Amino acid sequence: MLGPNGAGKSTFLKTILGLIQATSGDGTVLGHDIRTEGAAIRSRIGYMPEYDALNPDMEAIYQVKYSGELLGMNPIVAMSRAHEVLQYVGLGEQRYRNIGSFSTGMKQATKLACSIIHDPELIIADEPSNGLDATAREFMISTLQNMVNNGNRSVMMASHLMDDVERVCDSMVLLHKGKLAAQGRIEDLKDIDREIEIHVWGNASKLEEKMVSIGLDVRREGRIMRVLHDDEDTTTKILSCAAEVGSQIRRMHEYEASLEDLFIVIMEKFRI
Repeated sequence: MLGPNGAGKSTFLKTILGLIQATSGDGTVLGHDIRTEGAAIRSRIGYMPEYDALNPDMEAIYQVKYSGELLGMNPIVAMSRAHEVLQYVGLGEQRYRNIGSFSTGMKQATKLACSIIHDPELIIADEPSNGLDATAREFMISTLQNMVNNGNRSVMMASHLMDDVERVCDSMVLLHKGKLAAQGRIEDLKDIDREIEIHVWGNASKLEEKMVSIGLDVRREGRIMRVLHDDEDTTTKILSCAAEVGSQIRRMHEYEASLEDLFIVIMEKFRI
């Protein structure tokens, strides 16, 4: 789930978990009604909140064990699982340290361990890489990716970082100001607007103006332009415009859009 800060991602997650009441509409998670069966939903999912929900005076092993007990696990089983999941998230050697002495990355890993202690069917991670340095971020995203690919689990991730979402998820929902802007498989959404990328030498501004004047949709970054490929004559039109204004096109190819490009295009399309 993507969206700029303040789009409503965290509010949406809390609503489907039954933590806050929806003002309108309805929905289900794993077959359970979000209005009346919040406890049943929370027993079957693992929730990793965006903000710190850990006790700084607690050792990591006991914090994770306590999370299991809150979910109804036997204390002995919860302790055994706490050892396993802390090892899994890379904190096996640090499990008896107070959480207050942990780095941001270690705290995020502890929250992840708390969310998977009961082996949930679905993991909901709210901004899991928020505030992490490059090394910790890579470990977090790789761990979530491994859960999807090898752990037979589904992950629902809320983030404003496009690269993270694209690595972990195959479908996306884009929120803005509490409203749905787009949804679907990432690969399908990328194909909505195909573009031709051209590398221009000389008179780039004149070329841009000429292409826009004949109705072409142009995005420009210096000497690189991307033109919406919406009909068979787009390439011919580009070459004709370049010849007319005296620009050289050094390179032309179909552009493979990233998720960030998709985000920008959708925002422009909906003028949001």
